[in-house]
Order: sequence, then C-alpha cells, then structure tokens
Amino acid sequence: MKKVITYGTFDLLHHGHVNLLRRAKELGDYLIVGVTSSDFDKNRGKINVKQSLMDRIEAVKALGIADEVIPEEYYGQKIDDIRNYDVDIFAIGSDWRGHFDYLNEYCQVVYLDRTEGISSTQLREGHNHIALGIVGASRDISKFIAESKYVSGIDIVALFPDGDDYDLGDAVSQVDSLEALLAECDAVYVANAPERRHATTTTALEAGKHVLCESPVALTAAEAAASFALAREKGLVFHEAVKTAYALAFSRLTLLIKSGMIGTPVSVRSTCTSQAFASPAGSLIGWGPIASLPIFEMLGTNYLSASAASLYSRKDGTDVFTKVDFIYEGACASFEVGSGVKSEGELVIAGTKGYVYVPSPWWKTDYFEVRFEDFSSNKRYFYQLNGEGIRDEISVFAKTIQDGKKPNLDITEEQTVALSGLIEAYRAGTMTVHNLGLEAKGTTISFFQN
Repeated sequence: MKKVITYGTFDLLHHGHVNLLRRAKELGDYLIVGVTSSDFDKNRGKINVKQSLMDRIEAVKALGIADEVIPEEYYGQKIDDIRNYDVDIFAIGSDWRGHFDYLNEYCQVVYLDRTEGISSTQLREGHNHIALGIVGASRDISKFIAESKYVSGIDIVALFPDGDDYDLGDAVSQVDSLEALLAECDAVYVANAPERRHATTTTALEAGKHVLCESPVALTAAEAAASFALAREKGLVFHEAVKTAYALAFSRLTLLIKSGMIGTPVSVRSTCTSQAFASPAGSLIGWGPIASLPIFEMLGTNYLSASAASLYSRKDGTDVFTKVDFIYEGACASFEVGSGVKSEGELVIAGTKGYVYVPSPWWKTDYFEVRFEDFSSNKRYFYQLNGEGIRDEISVFAKTIQDGKKPNLDITEEQTVALSGLIEAYRAGTMTVHNLGLEAKGTTISFFQN
C-alpha cells in the first residue's frame, strides 16, 4: 500500500483545499493529513487563524477524502511522521516549491499546483478586511507597521504624524490631519503623545472607528473610563496596546499563578529601565503601563495605599527614576521604572508555596522559572515570542472586530482605568511622592518608551 501525507492549516476550508487533498489522495492508496495547531502556526509567524484546531480537523475529516487526520504541533514533526507512518510520498502545494526538498531523504516529495484565485487568506481579507490608520510617528510605530504584515486582514492605509518628527521613510503614506486619516480607515492605532491620546481616541470613536490605543490611554481615570463607555455606546472595539499583555509567556504565567502553583501571591516586584532612547514623557508614564501590569494582574487594582519616590531630570523636570510601592490586604507590591537609572529588568512574584522568576528583560520574556524550597521541584517554561507581543495585540484587535466577540485579555478595563488613576494621583499630588532631588550633573538622560 502506497501512503501519502500532506499538511496545512485548512482554515476556512474551501474548494482549493478540497482539490489539493483529492490530488494528493490520487498519488497513492492511503492519505494522511496533518492539520497545523494554532501554536505551531504562531511559531511560523502565521497569525489570525479564524478556526480552532478541532474545528479544522473535523472539517477535513468531514470531507471523507483523508484516511487519517493528525495534528501538527512542532518543528521536525514531518520527519517523525514520515518515519512512523512509513510514508512513501510527501505532497504539498506548489507555493512551497523547494522548501521541503530536504524530505527527499525520507520519501518522494511532490509539489502540487494550487487552485488559482482562492486562498484562506483571501477569504479572511475579502470578508473581514480592516483598513487601519495610525496617529503618531516613532520607532515603536515603525515596529508596529512591520509586525502588522504578519496579521491577515489588516491593511495600514495611512498615517497622521500629529506633530511627531520621527522619519518612517516610505513605510506608509502620510496625511496632514486626523480628519483626513479617519476618512480612509475603519480602525485607528493611536500612538501620539500621551496628553493627546484621549482626545484623539474620542474623535475616532465618535467617527465610528475602532481604536487600539497605546498605554496610558489617558492621564486621568475619568478619561480612561469615558473611552470605554463611548466605545460601548457606539458598538466599537477599544483596546489598550500593552504588548506584554498579549505575549504568550505572560498569559501562561498568569494562568499558572492563578491555578495556585506557587500558593497565594504575597509580593510582586517588577523593574523596567533603559537608557537607550529619549522621551519627553518621563519614566512613570513611559514604563508604568508595563511595570504595573503584573501587579494589577496578580493582586488586583483595589490596593489600600500607594506611594512613590522620584528622581528628576535637570533638563526638563520629568522623572528619570520612579519607585512605586503598593499595600494590599495580605500582600504588597512595587515597581521601579527609569530612564536615567539602570537596573536588572526582572520580575519576581512571591507566593506561599514558591515563587516565579522572570529574567531581564521580563517584558519581552519567552522564558520563566517557578522555584520552590526544594530546588528539585523547580520548573522552567519556554514560549515563542512573536514580535515582542505586538503581532499578537494586532491579531486580537483584528479578531475582536471581525468576530464581534469579547476577547479574554490579560489587560482589563479595570486595570486600564486604575493605571490612569495612578498616573493622575502622581501628577496631581494626591498620593505621597518623595522627592529624591535632581539627577547628578553630567548624567546623560535617555529613555526607551514601550
């Protein structure tokens, strides 16, 4: 009996898939179909698959063409499957021509011409295409534009710099007003100066546009809450863009802690510092959204008290270093953020049974450890990081618009409002802020804005 194997995502199954499977079956007597898992697709950079793995497997089975359907979950599995199933022919679409020639060592490789004029990507984009506009211009926006290319159904159509002078080259066409931008798009990525974000978001939502807004979304709790309320009133999507919250490792870390692996969390300590890039916003506004994320996620936003200590810039008076301490019922937390001070950018979460350690830079983590008194029980966890989380935040935003379903995010409305409230209290002087004075003379102050 001659065995044939083929692989694919088989998302939004269409007649092109059917034709490919039929032609693969004609090459032999027994057809095995490998359906790639969502995690494996993410590892390959493919984001925004519309259907779950089980839905896609069942759809392939229902065709009645395959004799056996298996999940594909890791790199190198094709070699394992060819050996384990004693496969004679590996068949794949001709758009992969040459890519799998290495499998000739294990079986015959056949590239099949695909059906012209149709693909899952075209189906996704044809029915759920999102024209995205951008407000602001910065190094991070350049990264955002690059990462958006990995997300199906997203097309960046224009950018309004809004006074920013960062050179994006010809990455995207520019317009000279917010009104001109809104006329061209369905959704907006708001990443201009923090003090202008709330007004920009309000204008975009009033115009009927979905909004993905950099954090902090506003500098007061009331303004942050108002953006969510307006989005609900208009039936629009409003998401906060804290990239770490969308990273797989951080999501798994929070689930692990909430499952009780380290017992009850009693302390969270996070540090975010950099001296690489200049920013007029200061350390708390620039780094606070990321540094506070694990604290609010693990311990909640109902802290009993918060106080801060800050070192200030001689040049413009912004904080070049700030430490914030929180007291909770039965727990405490702190974060350190800095643009003129450098420290180990780690995250430590202590619990009654053990603790989690995330090495520097923890906000870009693809690895963390769970440690116990008995070190032989320690565990290590590794996850793929896609574009620092930017790719995933775009994907979740797009999927929420396309499907109309509320996503299960590791950043909630309550946390977003609490962050804006913390910044408001710091700036207004309604929380205790200890003045550490000015930076030492001759210090070069620079900052990396998340």
